[in-house]
Amino acid sequence: MIRPTGNLRQVKEEIAACLRQEVRVHVELGRGRSADFTGRLTGVYPALFTVAPDDEGFRGKTAYSYAEVLCGSVRVTRAAKSV
Repeated sequence: MIRPTGNLRQVKEEIAACLRQEVRVHVELGRGRSADFTGRLTGVYPALFTVAPDDEGFRGKTAYSYAEVLCGSVRVTRAAKSV
């Protein structure tokens, strides 16, 4: 059983705080595979959020549910700003 480390409301608030900012996304794809990309958090909705990848050729999923973040299969962090 996966034990949540927070609650859904807290996850939604943290994601909403990153709206229209550059973020790094790490997605667990299963069977030991994962994908990492950077993009802009473009939308925050009641059940999911969307990320527009910087890479135009990215062909992966760009909408994620808050439950995926809560379970740990998706991690979203603010991208480090380059000076």
